[in-house]
Amino acid sequence: MARIVDSDQHLYESRSLWADHIDPSARDEALSLVDDERGYTWLSWRGAPLALADVHLPGDTASCGAHRNRYRAGKPPSYRYDEVLPASYWRPEARVRWLDDVGLDEAVVFPNYGLLWERRLSSSLAAVTANMTAWNRWCAAVQAEGRGRLHPVAHLTLRDPQWLKTELARLAGAGVRLAMIGAGSVDGRALSHPDHDRIWSAFVDHGITPVFHVADQVRVFDDCWYPGDQSGDLVPATEAVFLWVPPALALTDLILHGVFERHPRLRFGVVELSSAWVPQFLLLLDGASDFTTRLNGRPVATLSRRPSEYFLEHVRVSSFSYEDPKQLTDKTGDVFMFCSDYPHSEGTATPLDDYRRMGCEEPAMPGLFHDNVDTLLHH
Repeated sequence: MARIVDSDQHLYESRSLWADHIDPSARDEALSLVDDERGYTWLSWRGAPLALADVHLPGDTASCGAHRNRYRAGKPPSYRYDEVLPASYWRPEARVRWLDDVGLDEAVVFPNYGLLWERRLSSSLAAVTANMTAWNRWCAAVQAEGRGRLHPVAHLTLRDPQWLKTELARLAGAGVRLAMIGAGSVDGRALSHPDHDRIWSAFVDHGITPVFHVADQVRVFDDCWYPGDQSGDLVPATEAVFLWVPPALALTDLILHGVFERHPRLRFGVVELSSAWVPQFLLLLDGASDFTTRLNGRPVATLSRRPSEYFLEHVRVSSFSYEDPKQLTDKTGDVFMFCSDYPHSEGTATPLDDYRRMGCEEPAMPGLFHDNVDTLLHH
């Protein structure tokens, strides 16, 4: 039987995860899940609500909208958070049983609420790193409880290099092999900035792959383009349209400024940021590089290979079934990964059937179903 690894699932954080795992000196900075007077549950920080908590239903995005509309209308919630939250959403051993139920062998597991708070806490770097450390400590437990079938994704920022070095060493010791980072600038510095070379070396030395994933992180567009911020929307529509822009911009910067040339063992993952953009992006990457080299009389950096070749060797991209990863692979090359986004509402409860309907069969596409995610996991 062909092995099947899901490159994008999520584990809900428990109400007390951050308080349980944060350094005692930072306990006042711990995120939490708190119920308001009407019974709605909120992700909160320093006593203030950050985001309304949802119990997602795979394939039923409208249920999240209905939950928000009830809140806006002043109605009580249609469910109590703790009463309807399935064990498979947050308990590692229950998630492993769910994998068996749907015919999957392994899964990469990202945070759930960890996608909602990084930018909103950015005014306090100490709070950001403290809460990231709390999640990362739980990742070590997930790694152990998953018995090789769950691959937890750490949460890191590049803003504090010394903290990052310590976290990478601890994560590597626990066997964690993936870490979510932002695809935007780092306190005004591009990812390719020379000051970051030691950071990329540290990722490589510790055998941990940085991954871009949809999240509340520093933006590449001005805040004026996101009016949904003021209305309580979970995701601004503009952001959903341009999901692919932050990773495309970041990878352009890394490739053209020679980061992969200098760090040949560095790998990157791109997850839940769509994949249909990749063929056109690679065409433009090579074309724009050729054009500007002639126009300016010199390249951005001296590269030994075509820009697109660095992408094809160093980057792996999750591709939803409806994006037709078989066709994308034929156009671009074998860089795409199977994903379900379980248990999020925009994901699916029937991942294998979804891909098979698109002509993706496990024995014929080992890259899609396990080889490419194995590259990121250093298997």
